[in-house]
Amino acid sequence: MAQALNVSDDRLPAYLRLRDDIARRIAAGEWKPDEALPSDNRLAAEHALSVGTVRKALQKLSDEGLLERRQGAGTFLRKPAFDATLFRFFQVREHGSEQSIPTSRLISRALVTPTEHVAAALGTTEVIRIERLRCLSEQPLLFEEIYIPQSRFPGFATIPADEIGPLLYPVYFERFGVFVARAEDEVSFGTADHAVAQRLGLGEGAAVATIERTAFAMTGEAVEWRVAYGRADRFRYRSRIG
Repeated sequence: MAQALNVSDDRLPAYLRLRDDIARRIAAGEWKPDEALPSDNRLAAEHALSVGTVRKALQKLSDEGLLERRQGAGTFLRKPAFDATLFRFFQVREHGSEQSIPTSRLISRALVTPTEHVAAALGTTEVIRIERLRCLSEQPLLFEEIYIPQSRFPGFATIPADEIGPLLYPVYFERFGVFVARAEDEVSFGTADHAVAQRLGLGEGAAVATIERTAFAMTGEAVEWRVAYGRADRFRYRSRIG
């Protein structure tokens, strides 16, 4: 029997309705990153659609970064790891080597009362603050203050530090079922206060690049707000146009 699409607007093209249905199922945790989604033919039969329509919907989700199509293996969730994209703003190559992910050291994790700005971004006053230092060749590169809602990440503050890798988004998904679907970054420049200067090994008042990020789940709500401070002398950004 064909499965009816759970949609809110039947005026949308069929492939977009299917895209929305699959996205809802991903958000509900129906599939894990290492578990293949149903085949194109099976999805087509379930939803009474053509295989071509199914492939168009899956390609849309792939283009949005939620899925990856593996030749000969199937379609899988793309593990949420693009918190590494913060490094695109900085020079993270040493002596001609390839770009690498800086090491990560957790400094603190605690339940705190956030500022009004953070509370407004996350929609709650009960948040966990994470302080983290990122280093390259043992030299401080980024100091981060990360805030996540206590209700979405209960127990995060007590996870053993050695079980948290250099990227947090996979941890959010694998332990709490929170899939980060997109993030918005805002870059500005300023000067280091005492705390930031101390973490980065700079003089107080030294120039720093500041990156504010809000990360969102597929359902649209903000699930993380962070601010990263980096040495201005390591700031690099390259954009290709055309």
